[in-house]
Formats: sequence, structure tokens, C-alpha cells
Amino acid sequence: MNKNKLTLQSYLVLLRGINVGGNNIIKMSDLKTCFESMGFTNVATFIQSGNIIFRSDEKDKIKLIDKIEKELSKTFSYNAKAVAVTSMELKDVVNSAPADFGKDPAKYRYDVIFLKEPLKAKALMKNIKIMEGVDKAYQGKKVLYFSRLIEKASQSYLTKIIASPDYKYMTIRNWNTTTKLLTLMEE
Repeated sequence: MNKNKLTLQSYLVLLRGINVGGNNIIKMSDLKTCFESMGFTNVATFIQSGNIIFRSDEKDKIKLIDKIEKELSKTFSYNAKAVAVTSMELKDVVNSAPADFGKDPAKYRYDVIFLKEPLKAKALMKNIKIMEGVDKAYQGKKVLYFSRLIEKASQSYLTKIIASPDYKYMTIRNWNTTTKLLTLMEE
């Protein structure tokens, strides 16, 4: 079957919980091979934290994520969780960031918290607690933007987010990785 490039959607899949703390170790070359075996094209990985860029003719992200999670769980023997983002959605994430977000990396750490269904940014933002003078949190469409003062990072409430029951529906990427992924998707 010859797939016309115009019918293919460019996706970024962000995997949670691989290659972290010695758990769920997956080589990026094996991950790439797995995605190619699922019929995806132009598969590329970026750094060891589970960022996969590819093209697919699947337009339904729920079906796409279900297929990916099932295959990864079977192939790599772990409970795979993933967030899928189209190139347009990632562009919107970067372009919709708060005005000063990412502008002072010597002073702040900047993270984008990508949300997986059923989480909604608006509802989640109501439950986010920040440490005044350390943390800042902002609501995006399908993400939260979170920054913390480096010199007081140990006081950050980001750990409270990570400890929450909702965390299983989130994956975090730093701002540099997020913007680099957009650049890679646009190439």
C-alpha cells in the first residue's frame, strides 16, 4: 500500500516511566523497531526518556494510543502509558507558553506537564499547589507549564504533583526538550 505523504499525520508520542531510576529500561533502537513494526513511518527517537516522532495514517488519537500502549506493554513487559501530540498541538504548546516561560534558565527550571485523558488542564490546575516564591504554574490547553526557582528547588511542590494519584496520567518534559522536539517535528 503506497501511503501518500499528505494523508499521514506527524505525531510525537511521549512515554512515561521508561529509563528512569533503572526501571523499564528500553533501548531507543528497540523502541524505534517496535514503532516501525506497528506500521509507522519516519520513526525517530530523541534522548533516552521515551520521545518518539513518527508519521501515521491514523487520525483517531485514542485508537493510536491504545495500539501503541498495548504493543509496548506486550513487547517490553511493562504497563505502557503514553501521550500523543500532533505537530500542530506541539506548536501550540510552545507558542502558547506564558510570556517569560523558558527565558531565564540560569535562575529557573522549566517543565511542561503533558496530560493524558481523562485529565483536563482546567480541572487539574484547580488542585495544583505551589510554594510561593519558588513555583509558578500556568494552565495550557492540554498541558500545565511549571517553573521552579533553582536555588530553592528542594522546596518546590512539583514533588506533590508527582506523588498525586493523577500523576499516572501525566508525563513531564523540560522546556529545552519540548522546544527541541518541535524543531525535530518541523524538519
